[in-house]
Amino acid sequence: MAMAMDDVGFFAKILSGEFPQAPITKLLGWKFLDFDAAAQVIRVEMQARPEFINPAGVIHGGMLAAMLDETLSPALAATLGPGEFAPTLEIKVNFISPAKLGRVLGTGRIVSRGRSICFMEGQLHDEQGNLLATASATSKIGRKGNP
Repeated sequence: MAMAMDDVGFFAKILSGEFPQAPITKLLGWKFLDFDAAAQVIRVEMQARPEFINPAGVIHGGMLAAMLDETLSPALAATLGPGEFAPTLEIKVNFISPAKLGRVLGTGRIVSRGRSICFMEGQLHDEQGNLLATASATSKIGRKGNP
């Protein structure tokens, strides 16, 4: 059964092109790969660019943290209904190995979702499958007119 665009949340509208992508997603080269609704797992791709390199010659940890936020937030956003939004309340990042220039693959999973709070976890890998960083995050689910 097809849903009218009024019956879906903002994430579906971004993917369809009805709403624009956020500037941060463009900066990160964010690309949606897939979402497994049953497992509540999203897979995305981003690009570690030369502008993201720190003085040590690897990708700055702050950029990896942003990539993790842009992995976890869409995992929840893919499940939100019309009028719902979910800002990140907290994110904890663990840096595992240095990230180099190139494709970065993000996997995010909803661990537990209640009416107003959602817990998520995710990982970033390079193209060779090396684990770069992990994160856990908490978001607050709000509704227009009732934050």
